Amino acid sequence: MAKGLDIKDVNIYYGAFKAVEDVNLTINPRSVTAFIGPSGCGKSTVLRTLNRMHEVIPGGRVEGTISLDGQDLYAADVDPVAVRRTVGMVFQRPNPFPTMTIFDNVVAGLRLNGIKDKTQLQEAAERSLQGANLWNEVKDRLNKPGAGLSGGQQQRLCIARAIAVEPKVLLMDEPCSALDPISTLAIEDLIEQLKADYTIVIVTHNMQQAARVSDRTAFFNLKATGQPGRLVEVGPTRTIFEQPVQEATEAYVSGRFG
Repeated sequence: MAKGLDIKDVNIYYGAFKAVEDVNLTINPRSVTAFIGPSGCGKSTVLRTLNRMHEVIPGGRVEGTISLDGQDLYAADVDPVAVRRTVGMVFQRPNPFPTMTIFDNVVAGLRLNGIKDKTQLQEAAERSLQGANLWNEVKDRLNKPGAGLSGGQQQRLCIARAIAVEPKVLLMDEPCSALDPISTLAIEDLIEQLKADYTIVIVTHNMQQAARVSDRTAFFNLKATGQPGRLVEVGPTRTIFEQPVQEATEAYVSGRFG
């Protein structure tokens, strides 16, 4: 079952540099939340804290509380690897494992988790590829290299790989920025379908995309270069785009800056 996230009093650092400060945000289950804002404002940094990827970066650390269904993801007894199984991630550029087949790409995470049963892996691969709306296109070439697919197919393969381990939350960091318009539309349609089962957070620079796919939108900004990014405003997407409270939000979504 999809679960929601609660972000409370979060500050994010790279070494001594505070990259993002004072983020308070609730991400509703089984919905799509878009993070928007100009480059360098911290939206991807915040996204990476949600599955503890930020701390992989040397000097990366987080203050505050990030909870999934009441469980503090940064508690001392919580395994970061377990967090990343529960909170999956799809990156900006499609990144299938280049030496692996389509099938092996999808089940890679399951094998890492110790699952070896061939029937179980086959069922998971088919379920995940169907969930990523890719099964009909690849079912007859599962033993072919994943890197041989088109860019849009590769991104859907990466989504299939992410959902194969049955996460509760799916993070997407500009998943369409490297894709053509037709592939982008396919990913957006897929996001709409996936939110029935997953809590989705997407970072996008594309205002039209945020308006199309998200239920809620969070606008991040920074006062000046070298200053920490901040969450300026969050609300229902239609409200953010049509009746934002903050002047900076209105300026950004209308294209007057950023």
